[in-house]
Amino acid sequence: MPFDPATRPLTPHEARVLATLMEKARTVPDSYPMSLNGLLTGCNQKTSRDPVMNLSDAEAQEALDSLKLLTLAFESSGNRTTRWEHNFQRGVGVPEQSAVLLGLLILRGPQTAGELRINSERWYRFADISSVEGFLDELQERSAEKGGPLVVQLPRAPGAREQRWAHLMCGPVDTSVGTPAASHGGGGSGALVALQARVDALEADVASLRATVQRLCSELGISPNTDPMSPPGQE
Repeated sequence: MPFDPATRPLTPHEARVLATLMEKARTVPDSYPMSLNGLLTGCNQKTSRDPVMNLSDAEAQEALDSLKLLTLAFESSGNRTTRWEHNFQRGVGVPEQSAVLLGLLILRGPQTAGELRINSERWYRFADISSVEGFLDELQERSAEKGGPLVVQLPRAPGAREQRWAHLMCGPVDTSVGTPAASHGGGGSGALVALQARVDALEADVASLRATVQRLCSELGISPNTDPMSPPGQE
C-alpha cells in the first residue's frame, strides 16, 4: 500500500529528515548516502528552509528510525559509519518529478508553480511551468487507491498573481493561511500579507532573471560574475 498521509502523517522532524536526504542525493551526490552528522547539518541549515529547525542528534535518529519502519529510508551497509538513503519514490509511489516537487515543498514551504520551477534547477529541470503544474495537478488528484492527494492548492493571497501549493505529507493544512487577516484579524495584518506576497513575487521574478542571465552567459561562454564597470570619470 503506498504511503497515505491521511492514515499516518509524517511528523515535522520526519518530513525534514526525509526531504533533506532527497535534496542531498541530488545536489551533493559525492556525500550521499549521508551520515547522521551530515544529515543533521542539512536539516538545520538556515538557508532554503521554512521553517528553520534545530534538531538534536537524538531527534534526527528517532526520525530516521521511524522513516525506516515506514520504508521511506534505509541504512546503507559496508561502511564503518552508518549512512542513510531515502526511498521516497518507491515508498510513496510517485515519479521522480513529483518527488522533486514534494521535497521542495517540504523543505521550503508553500510555493507557486513558478517558484517551484526555479527552485528545482539543481534537482530536476522542468521544461516549463505547465509541466510543473501538470505534476502538481496529478498529486492533488491522486486517487484513494494510490494513497490520496499529496498536495493542495492554497487560496490566492491578496496582491499575489499566482496561487501557492502546499504538501500534505504531514496531514491536512490550514488553507485559510494567506487570506486577508484570516488568522490575525484587522486590516493592518491583511496589508502586511499583501505586501509580503508582492515581495515574494518580485523575488521570484529576480531569481528567474538571474537564471536566464546565467544560461545566456553559459551559452556565450562568458562569466556572469564579471566585475561591474567603474562609474564615468573613475578608473
